[in-house]
Amino acid sequence: MDWVVSQARRKGVEIPAEEFLSLDRQFRELKVQLDDLRAQMNVASKSIGALMGQGKKDEAEAAKAQASELKTKIAALEETERAQNHALADLELRFPNLPHESVPDGMTPEDNVEVRSWGTKPEGEFVPHWDIAEQLKLIDFPRGAKITGSGFPVYTGWGARLQRALISFMVDWQTQRRGYEEVYPPYLVNADSLIGTGNLPKFEEDLYKTQDSLYLIPTAEVPVTNLLREEILDGNALPIRYAAFTGCFRREAGAAGKDTRGLLRIHQFDKVELVQFVAPETSYDALETLVDDAESVLQALGLHYRVLLLCAGDMGEKGCKCYDLEVWAPGVDRYLEISSCTNFEAYQSRRAKIRFKRTPTSESEFVHILNGSGLATPRLFAALVETYRQPDGSILVPEPLRPYMGVDRIPAP
Repeated sequence: MDWVVSQARRKGVEIPAEEFLSLDRQFRELKVQLDDLRAQMNVASKSIGALMGQGKKDEAEAAKAQASELKTKIAALEETERAQNHALADLELRFPNLPHESVPDGMTPEDNVEVRSWGTKPEGEFVPHWDIAEQLKLIDFPRGAKITGSGFPVYTGWGARLQRALISFMVDWQTQRRGYEEVYPPYLVNADSLIGTGNLPKFEEDLYKTQDSLYLIPTAEVPVTNLLREEILDGNALPIRYAAFTGCFRREAGAAGKDTRGLLRIHQFDKVELVQFVAPETSYDALETLVDDAESVLQALGLHYRVLLLCAGDMGEKGCKCYDLEVWAPGVDRYLEISSCTNFEAYQSRRAKIRFKRTPTSESEFVHILNGSGLATPRLFAALVETYRQPDGSILVPEPLRPYMGVDRIPAP
């Protein structure tokens, strides 16, 4: 447990170790006590018939009284057992996943390590995407705020077509070129699904909840991971790799007032999510492939980006190892996080009870689960229009998007 505590501290998390160990000890002692009482009741119950058959009525009545007393004791202790088991489960949900040994120490984004970059950073004078969107009538922010609130943009005209083109291109790219199977899951999930992926109970304040206790998904990771919840998979079917386009909904209560202009931080957005279920011994190779899958989209679109290996304290509680992809947006003169690719190892599969068997007679094992954005559209949209805006105000459409857009450029106003 000391090692678990030290690894959790690498993430800046203090776990309730002593409380858990104490409760776990009580729980185990109670189970021993219950097993002993059940054995006594079993003996007493079996003796009643035998005693009656022997004509020992008084002894049989005494055995009945003993069995009844034991049954009452057992019922009371079983209630305590259920309460302790529930309390243990609640404590376990407060334990973070532990960082992989290759994850650097650190607590802030400044401690992340740049692994590589791709392409050349554009030079010159550039216009922020919110001004471009207004000039070309690509996005109507005021009307989105009117009908819903801030953080809910309305894509219009060429902007709506570009948004749709990006989604179609990325889904086709990942399914036709990178070997993913496409799924289209629900946008509403139950609490069990969010517990399975680790979004509950920790991040409930960031979620939109309906009156019937369903939640709008923060990412397709949640429904896609839970496609296989409580299943035992055929090991020969691994890896299983899904790509899913969905809308995503996040309150982001902790980020109020930050990056409020344009598309930098909004509450409803579209994303293509990549989820993999793999054998444990292959998961770190799979992570590198997952990152490459996400990078390939940016490379196809010709956008400059960098890859960061996140330090332990900036990785979040769910991941063992995480890479962030940051695309360069020249109009706002900064890198924008556009994908996080994470290996969760067995963290989510334990919570969601997703296992596999290497052979029909093998013991079941927990799969390793990975996911990453491939990609999220708002910041991709922003970086693309800022990068490809031409001196006359038009926007050059990258070659791979032209079949989806039907034009090679979005015309100037």
